[in-house]
This record gives sequence, structure tokens and C-alpha cells, in this order.
Amino acid sequence: MSASAAHLAKSPLGACLWLDDQAEDAARFYKVTLPQGHLTRTSHYPQSFDNPGHKPRGSVLTVEFEAGGQRFTALNGGPQFATNPSISFFVHVDSPEEADALAGKLVAGGQFLMPLDRYPWSERYAWVEDRYGVSWQVFAGEHPGGDQRVVPCLMFANEVHGRAEEAIRTYVEIFPKSGIAGIERYGAERGPQGKVVHARFRLAGHELVAMDSHEAQGATFSEGLSLEVLCKDQREVDYYWTKLSAGGRAGSCGWLTDRFGLSWQIVPAQLPAWLTSPDSAANDRAFAAMLEMGKLDVGAIEAAFLGR
Repeated sequence: MSASAAHLAKSPLGACLWLDDQAEDAARFYKVTLPQGHLTRTSHYPQSFDNPGHKPRGSVLTVEFEAGGQRFTALNGGPQFATNPSISFFVHVDSPEEADALAGKLVAGGQFLMPLDRYPWSERYAWVEDRYGVSWQVFAGEHPGGDQRVVPCLMFANEVHGRAEEAIRTYVEIFPKSGIAGIERYGAERGPQGKVVHARFRLAGHELVAMDSHEAQGATFSEGLSLEVLCKDQREVDYYWTKLSAGGRAGSCGWLTDRFGLSWQIVPAQLPAWLTSPDSAANDRAFAAMLEMGKLDVGAIEAAFLGR
């Protein structure tokens, strides 16, 4: 197993991009554009009954891919939600030339949120919203280390402005193998004193970044971009569901919103295999069982898959 594969195998955290009918196009684009990009598997909507997204029976549901040590799921969910800059992804590259090339590819059909330039924190940096509405912060210079070159960034704005540090400490307490690497705070001359300019932390060994944005933002956390937690058994599903939904709200099909407004999917690690097996009838049964659930019942979905 490669070092990158070993890292991914150890981390239960992924990111889900809610798209309309663009999952295949987006995944292929990221595969060739982002560092170490590759596709892993594709699932389809049931062939035997209609689906909540009103997509054609048997059409593509999700495309899973990996890039820079980060696991992604591109979801054809429909027009209800869209990605936005409240969650972006740092992409760490080694040189200004690499930053220029990557930013140029990502911005095609999209827009710069911060122009490609030299900044105090990086000799070459840009914040790009790509053609699919997904935001990337291209950063030349020091990176967290290891194989993780793509790092999720959570921006706490609007009604949750000022709660970045509270959220970080909450998440670190919930997830094992977690810790805070560093927090840079605003001074009185720069912004709201004591609030987070930039923080680095780990959840289950996975690097993340968080910040408070004291400027008015049109973007806020939503189901358009959620974090996935793959759970090895029902005990883990129960644990993360209880901890992360406390003070928030439970959703359906394993989705929840925490008290900071961030969306999570708490799913058994076996679910992707159940939804991508060669047996389409079994896939359909598993999908139908999942539709009836809030918190996912691992045993019930497995029983449906097996036709018990």
C-alpha cells in the first residue's frame, strides 16, 4: 500500500459535493487537474423505482474520487443545494509556477475570489471558485506535511461568525486522534480581537483549517458541501450521530446538521460497496431501506441488500 493510500485508509473523513447533473464531469475534471487525482467508484440511482432527486432511473448517483490525500464524493442530488465558499479546499503546491498552472486550470469557466498574486502568507496564492461552484485556495509554499495536499477549510461567517474556535474544540473532543496544531487570532488593529484568523487542526488524523470571517458573506454552511464520516460499525454510527447532532438537527438518509450549521453524513463504511455491487437488485433494496431512515441502521441496510 502506498503512503497516500495508507493515509486515506486511516481517515474516516471525506467531503461530499452536492451537484445537479455534473458529478461525472466534475470528478473527471478534478482527476486530471488536482494533484494525485484518481476515480475510485461510481454508484447509480435504483433502476426499479423512482428516486427523491427525480433523476432518471439507473442514472449516476455518485462518483467517488481522491485527490491530494482527500476523499471526495460528487453527488447528483438535484438543484436544491449548491456548493459555496463557506467550505473551500487549500491545495498546497511546491512552487509559484505550479500555483500559476493549477489556478489557471481551476478558474477556467469560474472566477477568482482573490486574484493570483504574492501575499504575506504565500509567495503565490489565489482563491478560485471553479465552474462547478467549488472553491479552492491555491497555496505555494509550506504545507501540513505527509501526503495530504488538499485540506478542507471551514469559514465561520454571518450567524456563526466568531464561533470557529468553539467549533474546533468541539470537533477535536468528539473525534479520536485529533488535536489543534495552531490558532492565529485577530489583534485589535486587524479585526474582532481574539477571533480566529487561521487555525489548523486534525480530526481522526486528517488535517483541516478553520477561520472566522467578520465581513458580511453571502455564503453559509449548507447541505451543498458536507463532511462524511465513514463508520466501521453501528456503535460508531450511533456515537457520531449523537455527538454531532447535539444542539443541531437530524436529517434523513444519514445526514445531520450540527449546532454550528455544518452538514455531516454519518454512514457505514460498507455502504458504498452495497450501492456499487454488480447486483442491481441488491443495490436497489439497500437504497430503498436507506430512504426510510434518519440515522442509518447498518444491520437493516445489510439485510435489505442481502434480501433477507
